[in-house]
Amino acid sequence: MEYNILSFIYLLASVTFIIGLKMLSHPTTARKGNAVAAAGMTLAIFGTIFLYNEEGASLGNYGWIFAGLAIGAVVGTLAARRVKMTAMPEMVSLFNGMGGACAALISIVEFDHLMHLPGLSGLLLVLMSASALQGLLLIILLGLIIGSVSFAGSMVAWGKLNGSLRDFSFRGQQAFNIALLLLILGLATYLIVAMPANALPLFYVIFALSLLYGLFFVFPIGGADMPVVISLLNSFTGVAAACGGFLYDNKVMLTGGILVGAAGTLLTILMCKAMNRSLTNVLIGAFGGNTATAAAGQSQGSYKEISLSDAAVVMSYANKVMIVPGYGLAVAQAQHACHELEKLLTAKGVEVGYAIHPVAGRMPGHMNVLLAEADVSYEKLLEMEQANEEFPTTDVVLILGANDVVNPAAKTDPGSPIYGMPILDVELAKHVIVNKRSMKPGYAGIENDLFFRPKTSMLFGDAKKVLQDLITEVKNS
Repeated sequence: MEYNILSFIYLLASVTFIIGLKMLSHPTTARKGNAVAAAGMTLAIFGTIFLYNEEGASLGNYGWIFAGLAIGAVVGTLAARRVKMTAMPEMVSLFNGMGGACAALISIVEFDHLMHLPGLSGLLLVLMSASALQGLLLIILLGLIIGSVSFAGSMVAWGKLNGSLRDFSFRGQQAFNIALLLLILGLATYLIVAMPANALPLFYVIFALSLLYGLFFVFPIGGADMPVVISLLNSFTGVAAACGGFLYDNKVMLTGGILVGAAGTLLTILMCKAMNRSLTNVLIGAFGGNTATAAAGQSQGSYKEISLSDAAVVMSYANKVMIVPGYGLAVAQAQHACHELEKLLTAKGVEVGYAIHPVAGRMPGHMNVLLAEADVSYEKLLEMEQANEEFPTTDVVLILGANDVVNPAAKTDPGSPIYGMPILDVELAKHVIVNKRSMKPGYAGIENDLFFRPKTSMLFGDAKKVLQDLITEVKNS
């Protein structure tokens, strides 16, 4: 009876995951979708704790279980509430890494249980066919390898995003990474097929090598590719969790892992397509890393500045204004001031929209989340293809902290690290105003020729302060 109730709970939780994921596809329903999926997960957790029963034995250890739940709930809630929007990408990486670590620990625990069963080479093989044993080992090792890579890679991504780690690469690193991966796969295959006497030490060697591979996998990848890498690591964690679902024959864990893995993979593919690059190129191209920094600081000529009052007049008397948000907007926490400027211009009869590049910011959907926090209408957020159709009829483009996603070098310079990446065609507008703190290159480490073109005017300063001053000027214009 309890098993039937638990199976129903797992089915219900799986349905909530699917519904929640569907609702996450639109900003107006995303918050509810998150709550629906969280409710399903809570139901599955407590159903497992109180209803799980195998061969007449319940889970037990309720003190440890609820202590862990309480600590995790408190830490997670405080971290989520206190995190700044600029630190959201590294928090996503950190939490994703914890998921990978959990999947790897499940594999370690289950392999240890397997090794300590009496008569591994005798009784166990009698009770379990060789193919079934190899299948079990395959799932355990997949969870270990993928979870370890996800954990180590996510920790590196977290460090790089918060500035504590820098891009690191060395001559022949691509060959080293490939050789390391082949070694891991070779040792795992040997362990599954031969099941040698030294299986336990070999298992931990695979674990250590997987962690090492995760580090070297992400270290050389440059900042401009971090949204893609975060999405890919997220899919890794989902696949590793699904392996845990296989091990425990847990339908809800399996469903959740598959959904996360599939969604992360699809998002990775879509982002690569948006950048006009293959996933292989992202992983080995080091776009935005050390190879790009050589181009930094090369002056392209002179630029012109625009005063706050002139910028306010130009925008106040425009028919259409497009705002291009970037990481600088997030750093300044200027999304609310940006929305206030938008409302002010709209009240003056100006048509205002937002041009969103798919890899703007430091994580997938970073700009959408940022603007949603300020209650910007979803209908005003235009994807790259839509925005590029609007630029030829746009009077003013206001770029707030974006750099690489508007760099014409992606179209004109075959030697540029970003060559071939689709960009926002802001130069098609009548006038371009760029707000930056300074003339330093963007995250990809390369100079932006757009800043030196005749249509472009620079408006230096912190985005929040500049927008607040613009609001005052627009009101007086």
